[in-house]
Amino acid sequence: MASREEAEIQVSELDLLASMFPYEEEFAVTDQLAVAELKRYVESQSAEVPTSKVQFVLNVKAEVLDASTVQFSMCCALPFKYPAVLPEITVRSSLLSRAQQIHLNSDLKTYLLQNCSGEPCMLSARQWVKDHAVAYIDRELSSSSVTTSDAMQAEDIIFTRLWIYSHHIYNKQKRKNIIDWAKELTLSGFCMPGKPGVVCVEGLQNSCEEFWSRIRRLTWKRILIRHREDVSLKGGTCDEIQKLRKFSTLEEKCFDAHGSRGNHMDLGQLYHFLEEKGCADIFQMYFGVEGH
Repeated sequence: MASREEAEIQVSELDLLASMFPYEEEFAVTDQLAVAELKRYVESQSAEVPTSKVQFVLNVKAEVLDASTVQFSMCCALPFKYPAVLPEITVRSSLLSRAQQIHLNSDLKTYLLQNCSGEPCMLSARQWVKDHAVAYIDRELSSSSVTTSDAMQAEDIIFTRLWIYSHHIYNKQKRKNIIDWAKELTLSGFCMPGKPGVVCVEGLQNSCEEFWSRIRRLTWKRILIRHREDVSLKGGTCDEIQKLRKFSTLEEKCFDAHGSRGNHMDLGQLYHFLEEKGCADIFQMYFGVEGH
């Protein structure tokens, strides 16, 4: 962190985003610990310099030509010297090819370099995505004899939710992989570290399968898919897929960690969290007892 002044700017911008986009499906911080460190650094002269970048997701809905909407997820990280340096932003959508995604993100970075260098720019970046991102899908649609919409109608779209159980999740790199891979694959859900460890991911079936393939190749004492949900959508649209999601992004959730190593979570709080998300029945599948 170059200075407390830059830290103060970051805190102010985060507060502004939270006030403008109060719902989790619009704006969600994925590393609450990093935000807490940043605020302590601003408020106390004796506080240590933050060790983690603040990371969050801004979801943007934009209209396409047929008046339906497409959701773009802006996965954002604020470098320690932001706004003196640009934020790290990756825009993703299930309707973007890899080439389109690379092109869109390159153009966004160029725009920010030319118009926002040295200034807080998250709102400007969000507006640029809202105004321009759809065009990166349309370019391919207009040059293709089969549109994405036609392709989606021609085959079943399968929405999947995986409930993964692990004997424990402690390792920081594994926890980072879970968050990073979910962002990369446009998956939502949550991860509860500790003993036991719980991971839920939801999204397009092939993305969930790729996530599980990567996760299971890591070294675990025990890891398995405890429960799986698949919903087939004939000609499913982006809006229909979004309605099936119970989570807006994937973030790490801790519930009053306790125990000698601080590695056991309050399962009562986990149950209430699942209940709020409409997933209370999963608790018994995981732990063999009814939640309360």
